[in-house]
Amino acid sequence: MKPICPGNPLDRYASRREFLYVGLLGGLGLSLPQLLRQQALAEIKEYETREGVAKGIIHIFLPGGIAHQESFDPKPLAPAEYRGPFGAIDTKIPGVQFSEHMKEIASISDKVTVIRSMSHGEAAHERGTHNMFTGYRPSPAVQYPSYGSIISHELGSKNNLPPYVCVPSVPNEFAGSGYLSSAYGPFALGSDPADKNFQVRDLNLPGGCDEFRFARRRSLLQTVDSHFRSLEKSDALDSMDAFYQHAYQLISSQTAREAFNLSAEPDAIKDAYGRNPAGQRMLLARRLVEAGTRFVSLTAGGWDHHDNIKGQIEGNLPNVDKAIAALIRDLDQRGMLDSTLVMVTTEFGRSPKISATGGRDHWPSVFSVMMAGGGFKKGYVHGTSDSLGGAVDTDGITVADLSTTIYNQIGITADKELMAPGGRPIEIIDGGQVLDALLEKKA
Repeated sequence: MKPICPGNPLDRYASRREFLYVGLLGGLGLSLPQLLRQQALAEIKEYETREGVAKGIIHIFLPGGIAHQESFDPKPLAPAEYRGPFGAIDTKIPGVQFSEHMKEIASISDKVTVIRSMSHGEAAHERGTHNMFTGYRPSPAVQYPSYGSIISHELGSKNNLPPYVCVPSVPNEFAGSGYLSSAYGPFALGSDPADKNFQVRDLNLPGGCDEFRFARRRSLLQTVDSHFRSLEKSDALDSMDAFYQHAYQLISSQTAREAFNLSAEPDAIKDAYGRNPAGQRMLLARRLVEAGTRFVSLTAGGWDHHDNIKGQIEGNLPNVDKAIAALIRDLDQRGMLDSTLVMVTTEFGRSPKISATGGRDHWPSVFSVMMAGGGFKKGYVHGTSDSLGGAVDTDGITVADLSTTIYNQIGITADKELMAPGGRPIEIIDGGQVLDALLEKKA
C-alpha cells in the first residue's frame, strides 16, 4: 500500500488498523469521564431555547426520606407519639414554624417557598427516588431521563462547562439520561469536595504535559483526524472529532477548570457553609452555577430513620440546615438568587406516629419540599398536611405539576415531545401544570 501523504509522518497506510494510532494519540493520557466519551456518539445539534427566569438549578436531594415532622412541618400541638422528640421554632414567615433543628433555614425563610402538601404514593425508596429525579412514576417499558439530562439535552453547555454535574458522584440509577443518549448524562467529580486533597479527576493536564505540549498534542490529533476523514466518511469519525473538541475545550479552558477550584474560596466562606460534606458540596455547587453549569445535583445526609429518629436528626440536620441557609444567603448577596433555583427534595415523608423503636417509617401520602430563587415566591408556605401529618389537607401538589413548574422556570416547555428509541414520542412531563400560585408575579 502506498502512503497517501509521504511528507506527513502521521500518514501511514490506508488501513482500518490505523484506528490503533487514533487510540494511542487520541487518548493523550487524558482519562475523561464517561460523559465526554459518550459525547463521541452524540449528534451535534442547535439548541432551540426560550428565556427562563432561572439560569441554573441546584438540586439538593435528601436521600432516604426526611421526616416532614422533624423539618418543615412540625406538629407541636399533636400528641407526643405524633409530635416526636423535638419542639418547633418561629420563622420569618408570620405564623409559620419549623423544627427546632432548622434555625438557620428559619432565619432565611423570608427568601424561600415551602411546600407542605407534596405526595406521590410510592413507598419504596427506588420508586420514590425515581419520581423525584424524573417527574415520572417508574415504568418497566421506558427509562425516563433525569431533570439534569433533560436540561442538558434541551439547553446544551455554556462557557465550556458540563451542563449537568453530580456532586460528588451520580447518586442513583435514576439520575442518568434514560432514553436519551448517554451524552446527556452527568459529569461526576470522582471525589468529595469535603476531602482534604479534593481534586476533580480529568481536569488537569497529565503529568509532564505543560500547556505548550498540550497544544502540540492537540495539533497532532487534528492531523490524525484529518487523515482518517480523508480515508473514509463516517458519522462515527465525525462524532469522535466533536468529542475530542469538547474534551479539549473543557480541559484547556481556565474558566471551566477554575469553577471546580474550591481552594479559591476564602476561609470565611468555607466556614459559613461548614467544613463538612454538606457544606462543601453546596459551596462547589454555587461556584459551578456561577460559572455557567445549568444543573447541579448533590446529596446531603441520610434520612431513612426507622429507628432513633432523635439521634439521627441531631447528627444530620444541623450541618445540612447551616449549609442550605449559607447557600441561599451567598446567592442572594451575589445577586444570583433570582436567577438560580435551589430545590430541596426528598424521596417521601415519614409516618405520623413514632414507632416502638423511636423512628418513623416510609410515608409518601404527604411530605415537604423547599424552593428558593428562580422566580419562586419569597416567604411563602403552600398547602397543609392534616393535624397529625398523615395526609394532604389543602392544596395538594403532584410531582408532575412541580416538575412542569421547575422546567418552566428554566425555559423548557414540559409537554414538548422527545423521541424515545423506536420512534415513540414521549412528553418531557406528562400531564403537569405550571403552578402559578408558587411563582412571583411577572411585572
